[in-house]
Amino acid sequence: TIGRDRSILSSSLQWVVTAYALTSDCFLLLFGRLADLCGRKSAFICGSVWLIGWSVACGLARNDIELFVFRALAGMGPSATVPAAIGILAKTFRHGHARTVAFATLQAGAPLGSAFGCVLGGVVTQYVPLESWRAMFFILAGLGVAVLVMALLVYPKDEPSTEVCRRVDWVGALLITGGLVLFTFCMGQGGIAPWGWAPGYIIALLVISVAFMISFVFREYYVEKCLSLPPLMRLDLWRRSGGQFAAIQVIAFLVNGAFSTWSYWATLYYQDYLGLTPIQTMLRLLPMSAAGLTVNVVFTLIAAHVPGQIIIMLGCIGTGLANLLFAVIKTNVVFWGFGFPAAILSVWGADFIMSGGSVFTAHVAMPHEQSLAGGVFNTVNQVGSTCSFHQHGCCARCDCHKYTAGPLLHGYRVAQWTAFAFAMGGLVLSVVCLRGVGILQADRSPESRGKRERIEKGRKSVAGANAG
Repeated sequence: TIGRDRSILSSSLQWVVTAYALTSDCFLLLFGRLADLCGRKSAFICGSVWLIGWSVACGLARNDIELFVFRALAGMGPSATVPAAIGILAKTFRHGHARTVAFATLQAGAPLGSAFGCVLGGVVTQYVPLESWRAMFFILAGLGVAVLVMALLVYPKDEPSTEVCRRVDWVGALLITGGLVLFTFCMGQGGIAPWGWAPGYIIALLVISVAFMISFVFREYYVEKCLSLPPLMRLDLWRRSGGQFAAIQVIAFLVNGAFSTWSYWATLYYQDYLGLTPIQTMLRLLPMSAAGLTVNVVFTLIAAHVPGQIIIMLGCIGTGLANLLFAVIKTNVVFWGFGFPAAILSVWGADFIMSGGSVFTAHVAMPHEQSLAGGVFNTVNQVGSTCSFHQHGCCARCDCHKYTAGPLLHGYRVAQWTAFAFAMGGLVLSVVCLRGVGILQADRSPESRGKRERIEKGRKSVAGANAG
């Protein structure tokens, strides 16, 4: 309805989403670090107030330029609240099964929010006659106020950071944030430009974004090793647990991208190809929410008993099968044949990855870097979603031009086949790189490992003394 009411071209309409992603995805590292240093409750409150204000502004936007700018500014709110919330959970629930339940509950908020958003969006779009999109932004602001009040009442008070040096590497923050912003912009613009990523300015900005991100890595090494100062992100985070932290980030990147591709192109298939109404489309996607709640309950039951490698592999297989079902879907088959199992499997797979990855990340990170580590994990997931969304869309548009009969459906299938390849890539990495990962909720932080080594050394000393 935004495109119809504001006369926005369909090729530009996706900037309503992309503008938000530019900031919500790209400031997570910086705000995660600030939350660890300055207080997680304070960061959450500030982010909530910021989101509420700019959501109201979006509802009052007079043209498409204002709407895109306000959406970009609004995205900075969640980039502060998400890592802050992760840090608060990690500090409150420090060990074992309680932490697993806490993070699974956090991830269960996604399917609940999706179900509520689908129902609300479908109803408002169907029954609010004029500019229903404005009402959605005002409703979002109202929900933000409710969350803000609960945070003020429930969240524990901030405690001073345990780090001796509370310095922020602003140069590193500029490099990684700028690199991610330019990269996300190139993905978005390349997905709608007439020649894809061929225009010179897109190639130039993409090269600059990669250069910024590579420079960030060298900058962090220099700050930590040469200047002996705290970097924005310690590079040894990626090597923890024998490099399995890095492997899980790549797997999450691939699988979340495959899931986002499935949900987007499945919506287009129902609405644009089958010609269903928003309410009818919402009903076909609603099983995702029930499946999401179920899988998080299942995760809390099996996380303490099933090896993490098996859980992550099941996640890759689930989302991959959803992509496969829509890649070979028969248009004359009822919803229960392809649509229903795909809706269940898609979120089943993605939530196993999100819950498992969140728990693993929390147990790898040290207490004073929980929000930063949560920011890293969510940045990887969101960038994976943005990158695959536009890449798979470009593949679909390019390939469907070869077909005169049913090009729309063929384009949808190409996107799903590409996403299926992403999910299978995650499965291969799970098999190869996660051997011996053990139970996900086991504590793997350097602090914990140091304690275990000291205990073991003490035991050996006592044994040696007794033998003597």
